[in-house]
Amino acid sequence: MSREIVIETRNLTKIYRDFWGRPKVLALKALDLQVERGEIFGLLGPNGSGKTTTIKLLLGLLFPTEGDALVFNQPATDVVKNERIGYLPEESYLYKFLNAEETLHFYGRLFKIPPRERTKRVNRLIDLVELGGAKHRQLREYSKGMQRRIGLAQALINEPELILLDEPTSGLDPIGTAKIKELIRDLRDKQGKTIVLSGHLLADMQDICDRIAILHRGELKEIGQVSELLTVQDITQIKVRDLPAEALPEIRQVVERYNGTVVDVDHPTTTLEELFLRIVHESDKHPGRRRVAVDQKPRPVTAAPTADSRPQS
Repeated sequence: MSREIVIETRNLTKIYRDFWGRPKVLALKALDLQVERGEIFGLLGPNGSGKTTTIKLLLGLLFPTEGDALVFNQPATDVVKNERIGYLPEESYLYKFLNAEETLHFYGRLFKIPPRERTKRVNRLIDLVELGGAKHRQLREYSKGMQRRIGLAQALINEPELILLDEPTSGLDPIGTAKIKELIRDLRDKQGKTIVLSGHLLADMQDICDRIAILHRGELKEIGQVSELLTVQDITQIKVRDLPAEALPEIRQVVERYNGTVVDVDHPTTTLEELFLRIVHESDKHPGRRRVAVDQKPRPVTAAPTADSRPQS
């Protein structure tokens, strides 16, 4: 069965221009990707690779120079679709003199959630992010990990179908990182949310993402399932149970002779960090080479307006 496509980009390009309208920075170049409902999709890349630009284009905060960005099969520039999206920016823009309850009620009012329902959601989300003991403290007293957790609760106040998280574990200690990752998994597994997160902490992305796209200098360099990308195809490993140590030098020939049991035969995997560094190094050697997602079928929709086609005031 075909999966529902929640996000699709086609030839998505963003060029930042200087005061005179001349091209200054190519932030994103011809990005083609699809995100399916119910998956955790990671945008991975070094600083300046186009991750945050991609997220802002999906939110309609930026207009593309070329190409299309579709969310729920609607142009990303249609801000009405943002009612179905939760967003956690890299830096949480929270009012430091409000406490957790006041913060969530404030954002709930922006979505025009009725008071009784809003109170239920606020209490549920505070429990979800484990801030019940600090819900009456002002946010200026919160640690970085606590601020990220209340920021995640804020992104969930409208019960979104799609959640965009920009560097959700940035600046967190191992305990705070583990809690955020557990929350993200629960949102997918227990609530069926679609989650797109960006980052450059490779171990975190490897732990929680179903698929990843690696960006470098605004170009898509690799995309696919984490397990497939990390598999070393040209090496085969054999796991054997109950085999005497003296048989190891001749393992291939003597497994059956020594009555050993072959438990598993597969391909070993590398790490996401090794894959990432290899792609970045190859990209530096071949700057014109980029990945084109040829296996994705485009769907006919009305093209989103571009920045260059809009009337200038």
